[in-house]
Formats: sequence, structure tokens, C-alpha cells
Amino acid sequence: MFGNSFYHGTLRKYVIVFGNMFNGIYLQRLNQSETVIQTLKVPIAYGPKEKFLVRLAQDPNLDQDVALSLPRIGFEMMGISYAANRKLASTQQNVSVSSTDTGVLSTQYIPVPYDIQFRLSIFVKNADDGTQILEQILPYFQPEWTNNIKLIPGMDLTYDVPCILTDVSVQDAYEGDFSTRRTLMWDLNFTMKGYVFGPTSTSGIIKRALIDAHTDLPRSSPSERITVEPGLTSTGLPTSNSALSVPVQEISADDDYGFATNITDI
Repeated sequence: MFGNSFYHGTLRKYVIVFGNMFNGIYLQRLNQSETVIQTLKVPIAYGPKEKFLVRLAQDPNLDQDVALSLPRIGFEMMGISYAANRKLASTQQNVSVSSTDTGVLSTQYIPVPYDIQFRLSIFVKNADDGTQILEQILPYFQPEWTNNIKLIPGMDLTYDVPCILTDVSVQDAYEGDFSTRRTLMWDLNFTMKGYVFGPTSTSGIIKRALIDAHTDLPRSSPSERITVEPGLTSTGLPTSNSALSVPVQEISADDDYGFATNITDI
């Protein structure tokens, strides 16, 4: 598209990060003396809510050998919308020195902000299971939780991405007689303030700039040449004296160099 094919896998990373936030929730079952008799890890899977409801409805009386066990958590990406309030100047660029060649720069225009909507659905068969899971989630969102994500490894770009809990709702899907399976569903809606990145490009580094200046009038020909180049001593210290500097070919883009300026008559 637009003559430039690229893929950073950014949206996939957002899905993985969102799911990992809720991977590791456990339930405890207690007896009448408040002693823990069972500990269960709540499984989590990506998929639409309707998919889980269909699987539950296929075995309402628990007659099949294999059924969808509860409790369970499902999540899905619901949509993406442009976030104009977080937009920065489109002309700004991110710059990174190549890890394989210090004489090459990788550049990329700043990302485009997008709000990504997720829905987390909690399926349980009794109220206590649902409240246990909720109490392991809600305290972390006030109303947001921020993840630090390395979005573009090649550019060494790491962003703080907030995930905001917008609302919580509950639905009791119990219908029928006492032998019918009961399902309580909690829906938690989130907005992740993410970014989408464009293509990257590479270029060489300019290590010397020459400016020919006119000092006499009328301007017939240049009379002075101004040379600006990086300055770095053999001990790794920045310098503005080119006579003390190592050759510019030995200075890398990520060195802590100074700027040496020389003016000569021509």
C-alpha cells in the first residue's frame, strides 16, 4: 500500500500485553471453617464473548464428556479509534543508530495515536467466584494501569501505554430449572492508549559540513570556508579543537562528541 510494505506487529503486541495483565488469576475454594480446600488458576483465552456463550449452550445439562469449564476469562479487541487529542507534530522524527553499523541512522516519523478498545469477559457459575476475580483486577485500575512496552525493537523505542478501565457490568444468564447450568458474566471494558508506527528508513551520517562565505562586497567569489565536524579526543572526551580530535571516520554517531569549527581563507 502506498508503495511501501512494512509490518511492525504493534497491534498484535497490544493484544498480547492486554491478555498478560490478567494471566495469573487464582480462585480459592473454602469450606465452612474458612479453610482453603482448593486453588484454581482461571484460564484465559482470546475470543469473542458470543463464542464462549455458544459453547456453554451446547451442553446446558453437562451431559457431554467435554464441556467448557467455569470459571473462565475471555477477551477481545472491540475497535480502534483515532485519538486526535494526543497527536504531535507530524514532522517530528525518531532517530536511532544502527546496532550493526554505527555510521547508519534509522529514522521514523513519530507514531499516530489510536485508542484501542478491549472487552474482558469473566464467566463464572457462582457469585463468589466472580467477586474473587474482580477483586484481583479492580484495585490496579484507578482508573488506569500503565504498561511499559518495547514497540519497535529496531528503533529501540519504548512507550508507556496506559490501559483505562471505563466500565463494569454484570449479567446473569440463568434460565430454566435447577438442573440447568448457570452462568454469571462480568464484562469489563478498557481503552488502551496506543500508537501505530509508519515505515522506517536508513541513511548515512553527515560528518562534515562545508560553508563558503562571502566577506567582501561586491560578491564575486567566496573568500572564507567554514568547516564544522565532530570532535572527539583519543580518550573519548568531546572537544571543539579539531587538532586534538581523532579522524572523523573513527567517530560513531552514538559517541559523546563535540563540534569543531575551522575557518580558512580560500
